[in-house]
Amino acid sequence: MYNLTAGSDNRVNGSETTQTRPERRDATENRQRILSVALRLFEQNGVEQVSMNQIANEAQVGSGTLYRRYRNKGELCLDLIKDNIVLLFDDIEIYLNQNRFNPPSQRLKGILSLFIRFREKKALLLTGVEEYSSTNPLRSRMQSPLFNELHQLFVEQFDEMNVTEQSNFNSVFRADMLLMALSRDFYSIQRDVRGYAPEIILEQLCSLFISLK
Repeated sequence: MYNLTAGSDNRVNGSETTQTRPERRDATENRQRILSVALRLFEQNGVEQVSMNQIANEAQVGSGTLYRRYRNKGELCLDLIKDNIVLLFDDIEIYLNQNRFNPPSQRLKGILSLFIRFREKKALLLTGVEEYSSTNPLRSRMQSPLFNELHQLFVEQFDEMNVTEQSNFNSVFRADMLLMALSRDFYSIQRDVRGYAPEIILEQLCSLFISLK
């Protein structure tokens, strides 16, 4: 269902994936060293406090080598988290198959629950992907493979809800607004400033976006 590869065979640039030749052994070793150092520094200091030059220095690679592979910290975080993103969408696909006969409102709640759980577990790297992928974080976030895939899933459920509930809401608009509520800035306000638990956030989102009967 979901294919995101930023490793030896592909280079992820925003929402596009460009095919490249297989990596040489030294390039593979450099990549593994860069990722290991980056993850350690991010966990110790936070993504915001770590510079690309610091990563290059501690990984003992030239800054040119680092920037040829990763244009920014967002791409680094994406490479670190990509396997988890693939697993997330595998879980969503399994959930949807197991619940295909349930109402779309219930399925949407299940998707939200899985994503919120993912957001909680991978908050550090997910924030890096959202905030440091370009000079325009909002545009980059909404065009990322992760959010594009979620958007498509949301639109599909909203479209089904329009049919089963005989409503005429704009599914794309609702999906946009739901994604914004799940983004780092808005989610962290509810989580860290308001002090709401993930379960409360899920229920509030459902009360706003889903007519659960």
